[in-house]
Amino acid sequence: MFTTTRAGAAMAIAAMLCVQLGLAASVGLFDQVGPQGAAWLRLSWAGVLLLLLVRPRASAFTRSSLVACVLLGVVTAGLTMLFMAAVDRLPLGTASALEFLGPLSVAVVRGRGGSKVWPVLAALGVLLLTEPWHGGVDPIGVAFALGAAACWAAYILLTQRVGDELSGVKGLAVSMPVAGLTATVIAGPSVFGHLTWHVLLLGLGLAILLPVVPFMLEMLALRRLTTAAFGTLMCLEPAIALVVGFVALGQVPGLAPVIGLAFVVAAGMGAERHGGRSLDGDVATACADPTSIRPKPAADGTASRR
Repeated sequence: MFTTTRAGAAMAIAAMLCVQLGLAASVGLFDQVGPQGAAWLRLSWAGVLLLLLVRPRASAFTRSSLVACVLLGVVTAGLTMLFMAAVDRLPLGTASALEFLGPLSVAVVRGRGGSKVWPVLAALGVLLLTEPWHGGVDPIGVAFALGAAACWAAYILLTQRVGDELSGVKGLAVSMPVAGLTATVIAGPSVFGHLTWHVLLLGLGLAILLPVVPFMLEMLALRRLTTAAFGTLMCLEPAIALVVGFVALGQVPGLAPVIGLAFVVAAGMGAERHGGRSLDGDVATACADPTSIRPKPAADGTASRR
């Protein structure tokens, strides 16, 4: 049992590392296609790959589940594109911590008690992360990150709905192509003229790194961990983002942002303990990555975030 738990934890951490490395690698495309173009490449390739791998059948969907999948895809596109725009203006750790306010808000709102302290702790963390008294943080970048947080909150709610109605990865095979099409409408016209085979191949590699590989790792991890344990681990992601930003992008944080990020992570862990959703004996965490929200063991119509 201990070995299984340890393996599941390692897979969850590896998934988070893939997410943040994928985001850091995406920054390298900004000069060629911009943040929106980088997001479009990832979403489009991920949608194509999942369509080819899963090949969903129309008969597997009801009208309600199909609408939920489409809405989830639109929100996925908003989440990804807003976050990439935030990363273009903010350090990766700061953007990730601000975005994390989305699932934290869902956990607090749905909490079953003892949750009043977590919004206060998170608010203090955000103040320390952004240090408004210095005026050094880009307010537009903060707005993009908060927009991504709102999309992540909506993503969680839609993910739960899709997971209630579909089994396996059928929902993912619809939502990701929809996300790719949405991103194409928004960013495609401005990116097409800058595309080369080199850029297209880089986009394919990034799509595999994020979201395809993390999603698979999270599926494997959730077979070995409870959703509560998985959710607590996922609350560490802003801290992993800080480390990846430092190592891969040379983004050196000050003391106040480090403390602020610790506050946000602590608030996430605390809210996760009280923010679960009980259904058929299973507790689905709202603080976790959206792939962890499984009302039933077989319900998994989700995509890895961003």
